[in-house]
Amino acid sequence: MKFSVITVVVSILLVTCSTKMLEDSLENRMTESESFQLRLGKVSRKSVFTEDGMTVWGASTVKGEDGLYHMFYSRWKKDLGWAWVTHSEIAHAVSESPFGPFKHKQVLFPARGAEYWDGLCTHNPTVHKFDGKYYLYYMGNTGDGVNPATPGQIEYNWTHRNNQRIGVAVADDPNGPWERFDAPLIDASEDTTALDALLVNNPSVTKGPDGKYLMVYKAVGKKTKEIWGGPVVHCVATSDSPTGPFRKYDFAVFTAKDNEFPAEDPFIWYQDGKYRAIVKDMNGAFTDAGQALVLFESEDGFDWNLSGNPLLSKLQITWEDGTVQKLKHLERPQLYMEDGKPKALLCAADTTDADGVLHSWNVQIPIIETD
Repeated sequence: MKFSVITVVVSILLVTCSTKMLEDSLENRMTESESFQLRLGKVSRKSVFTEDGMTVWGASTVKGEDGLYHMFYSRWKKDLGWAWVTHSEIAHAVSESPFGPFKHKQVLFPARGAEYWDGLCTHNPTVHKFDGKYYLYYMGNTGDGVNPATPGQIEYNWTHRNNQRIGVAVADDPNGPWERFDAPLIDASEDTTALDALLVNNPSVTKGPDGKYLMVYKAVGKKTKEIWGGPVVHCVATSDSPTGPFRKYDFAVFTAKDNEFPAEDPFIWYQDGKYRAIVKDMNGAFTDAGQALVLFESEDGFDWNLSGNPLLSKLQITWEDGTVQKLKHLERPQLYMEDGKPKALLCAADTTDADGVLHSWNVQIPIIETD
């Protein structure tokens, strides 16, 4: 009997101790989740990149061995209208600071022929340095080259739009030369029931603590029969190498109930023991701020949850003089990192003038603090 009583008491103590440890662990995780926050600073007027006669959109920056900051960005002729899907090209600009001013240097990926998978359009670059080499991930497509868009109107060439695929170019130096490949890194799946059966685009890649590479990319399926397909989701892929092959996983992340297009433009990175992401909330699916930039986090890169402090930015920026400017769009978030910490947030932005003309640019926003 004494042995039984002692056993029961010890069992109770062990259960109590285990429960307390679990509660402490969960509390610590919740505290970490709730405390992580990116704080955006005020923007200098020199931290806006534009080009005369060009529509400038998403951009990504890396520091070279030359001590300069190399920006890779999307652009197309402004008089073509919203022609990114047929006429976007990736160009290269340089600066002595990640906050600019940046100066155009060269067109990196000019059109190279409709026979190539990325032969007529390259768009949405994201650049990284892994183990001494530079990797530029991007979307490319091909088609008939016809641009149905006109200034002030958004119309798509659906062949080009549905031919979007993901590629990577490799260089030893951000000044080049860059090696492009004749096959996409991520192709649409042949299985018509797959989440990415129609198209893939907008890759974001990071290297995890296990040395493997995690990619999150946008995908469109064929579950709806309209020409634009659907639903629009984000998928995960992993690889042992930055140039693949990447293994796809057939489930969606950054989802919201009863919403077939809740998120876009994720940028992922690894910091403070977790994978993290900045995501464009398309319509207020994740906060009450409407369209905005929000934060997600994940322990493993597969199971993503909204961060404890999710709202990163509404559609606005604050200039150095304290003026707050409302924007039509603030998207394609890309972080410039130093020593594993975010230093600058690059975003595509635009405004509409009194005559209804759209003016687009890329802005480099300082990260003043990471909690």
